[in-house]
Amino acid sequence: MSKTAILLAAAAAVTVAGCSTVPEQAATGAAAFTGNTLIPREALFGNPQRTGGQISPDGRWLSWIAPRDGVLNIWVAPVDNMAGARALTNERARPIRSHFWAPDGRTILFVNDRGGDENFRLFGVNVETGQERLFTPFDRTQVRVVGISPLVPDRILISANNRDPRWHDVHSLDLASGQLTPVIINTANVSGWLADANLVVRGAAKATPDGGSQVFTVTNNVVSATPIETIGMEDALTTGPAGFTTDGRTLFWRDSRGRNTAALVAQDVATGQRRVVAENARADIGGVLTDPRTGEVQAYSVNYLRNEWTPVGNAVAADLRFLDERIDGEFSVVSRTLNDDRWVVASFASTDPASFWLYDRRARTLNKLFDTRPELAGLPLARMHPVEIPTRDGKVMPSYLTLPAGSDTNNDGRPDRPVPMVMVVHGGPWARDAYGFNSTHQWLANRGYAVLAVNFRGSTGFGKDFINAGNLEWGRKMHDDLIDGKEWAVRRGVTTSDRVAIMGGSYGGYATLAGLTFTPDRFACGVSIVGPSNLKTLLATIPPYWEAARAQFATRMGDPSTPQGEALLRERSPLFFADRIQRPLLIGQGANDPRVVQAESDQIVDAMRARNIPVTYVVFPDEGHGFARPVNNIAFNAVTENFLSRCLGGRAEPIGNTLALSTAKVPHGAEYAPGLAEALAARPAGAAQ
Repeated sequence: MSKTAILLAAAAAVTVAGCSTVPEQAATGAAAFTGNTLIPREALFGNPQRTGGQISPDGRWLSWIAPRDGVLNIWVAPVDNMAGARALTNERARPIRSHFWAPDGRTILFVNDRGGDENFRLFGVNVETGQERLFTPFDRTQVRVVGISPLVPDRILISANNRDPRWHDVHSLDLASGQLTPVIINTANVSGWLADANLVVRGAAKATPDGGSQVFTVTNNVVSATPIETIGMEDALTTGPAGFTTDGRTLFWRDSRGRNTAALVAQDVATGQRRVVAENARADIGGVLTDPRTGEVQAYSVNYLRNEWTPVGNAVAADLRFLDERIDGEFSVVSRTLNDDRWVVASFASTDPASFWLYDRRARTLNKLFDTRPELAGLPLARMHPVEIPTRDGKVMPSYLTLPAGSDTNNDGRPDRPVPMVMVVHGGPWARDAYGFNSTHQWLANRGYAVLAVNFRGSTGFGKDFINAGNLEWGRKMHDDLIDGKEWAVRRGVTTSDRVAIMGGSYGGYATLAGLTFTPDRFACGVSIVGPSNLKTLLATIPPYWEAARAQFATRMGDPSTPQGEALLRERSPLFFADRIQRPLLIGQGANDPRVVQAESDQIVDAMRARNIPVTYVVFPDEGHGFARPVNNIAFNAVTENFLSRCLGGRAEPIGNTLALSTAKVPHGAEYAPGLAEALAARPAGAAQ
C-alpha cells in the first residue's frame, strides 16, 4: 500500500456505528471517576527507574537495568554500596531488556536485536573494565543459550543459525577470548538441545510430522538414530526435558503424558525409573527452584489464579515462609549466589509495580534494593480481581478483572454501576494472562474503563486438555470464549453490551480483527497491534528458524498444504470479511516484525480503504513484534486512549508531543482518531510522517 496518507472524499459520508457519537450512558459511566488523578502515560509506559535486579555468582556485585541518557542499559554496583552504581553499557537506540551473569562472575551477558527484527546477537561486558564485546557478529542470525554452568566458569554453550537459517548449530564460547568453537553441526534437523552441568550435550529434540516431538540421546556430539522418547502432539506444549542435576544422574521433565496437567518428574538416567516430584490437578507445574550447586529441586510453583510456591523438602522451606510473612503480595526468587547465602527477590502486587530485595539467608534479613516505578506511589492504582468465567460448553476460564479506582466502593469485584469495558486479549495464543501489576490494566482503568483479560481455550498453564480444546478453533470457539467473557461481565453488572471494546497484540490483534469481522455488532471498537489478518499468508511468512514448529501450526491452526486446511485458514481469516466491519478500528504495526509481517496489517487496511471503511493505521519503522522503545509505545498508547475516548467515552490525556518524540508514521486514517491529525501537523519539519 502507499506510505502516504490518502484521504478518501467518500469516507466522510460513511456512517460507522459508534464512531461519530458516544452513547450518553458511556460518557456518564466514565465521568464518574474523573475525580481520580489522571496518571501520565509516561509513569506507566516510560522507562522504569530500575528493574531486573541480579546478584553475581560470587556475591560481589549487584546489577540491574536502568536508563542511561533515556535508553535502558545495564548498571552495576558493589553489593554493599548501591551508591557506587555505574552504567556498564552504552546502548543508544535499542533498550536492553534483560541480562544474566556468566558463571565466572566477571562477565555480564545480554542479547539484543536491531529494530525489532529478532535477530538476537550475544554481547558480553567485563564488570571491572567495562569492555564490551559482540560474541556473535553475524547478520540475520538468532543466538540461543544452550548451556551455562558454574562447573565450567570460563565458557558457555550457545547455538546459532548463521549456517542454515532453519536450524541452530551448537558452539562453545570462550568468555575470555570470545572464540567460538563448533561442537555440533545440525544436519539432523534438531529443534532443541539439552546439555548437562559439564556443558556436554546429551539430548536433542526433533519435531514429528504430526506436531509432536521425539527426544534423542547425544553421545560424543552425535545424535542417536533411535529416539528414547516420543511425545504426541496432544502433549507437545506440556511435555519436555527440563534439565539435569549437577552430577548428571537425574533428568527432570515437565510431563503431561498419562495425565492432564504437566507434572514435575525426576528420571534416573541409569535405570530410567521415574518418580513424580510435584503435580497439581488445576494447573501445570510452573517455576522451579533448584540448588545452584547440586541442581536438586527445592521448590515449585503452580499458577492457577495466582502463583503459589511449595517447598520440596526442608532446604528452602523456612526461607519461603520468611519471605511470605514479610512481603506484601507475591514474590519470586530471581537470582542466587553460588554458595546460596544471598538471594535477589522480586515482589509485586496488582497495585504495586515490582520491587527488588536483597535477602540474606544466614542473617535472615530482607532489605529493599529499589522500586521499579516509585513515581506511581500514592497514585490511584486499581486492584486486579482473579475470577473464573464459564464457557457455553462447560469449561472454566481463569481470568482477571480490573475496575476503575473508586468504582467499587464495597470492594466486591463489581462496580457500583456499569462502566465501559475494554477486553484485552493476550498474544500467543499459546500463552496466558496472569495476576500482578499490569501497566495496560492500570492505564485503562485510570481512564474510566473496566479491563477484562480472559484465558480462553488454547491458553497455556491449565493442562493439555484446555490447550488442545483450541485446536482448529481460531476465530470460532476461541472467539466464542471471548464473547462468553464479555457476556459474563454484562450479566455481572460490570458493563453494558454496547460499551465494550476489544484490544490486543499478536493473537490478541487477530482476535480484535476477528471480533470486528465475524461478530461485527458485538464490540464498540477495536485496537489491533501486530495482528495477522490472513492466516495463510501468516504461515507462509513465519521466520525460517520456526521451521520445526510448522507441523504444530498446521495441526493447531489448519494445514495450508491441503485443500481442506487451506479452506479452513481462509474461513478464519478476517481479511476476507473486511466488508463486514461496522465499528471503528485502530491498527498498530512494527515494520520489522518477523512473526507478523507488515503485509498482514497493510492488506486489511487496503481492503477497508477500497470499501471506504474508516480505519486508522500507525506504523513504526524501528519496531518489530510490539513496541519496545518507550517513546513509540507511549505514542501509540496516546493515539489509542484518544481513540477509545471517542468510542467509549473515557478520559484521555492529550496526544501532545508524543508523536514528535516517536518514529510513528500514519499511512492512513489520521482523521478518524481524535487529535491525531493535529499532532501530525504539529511535528517539527523532518520528523517521521
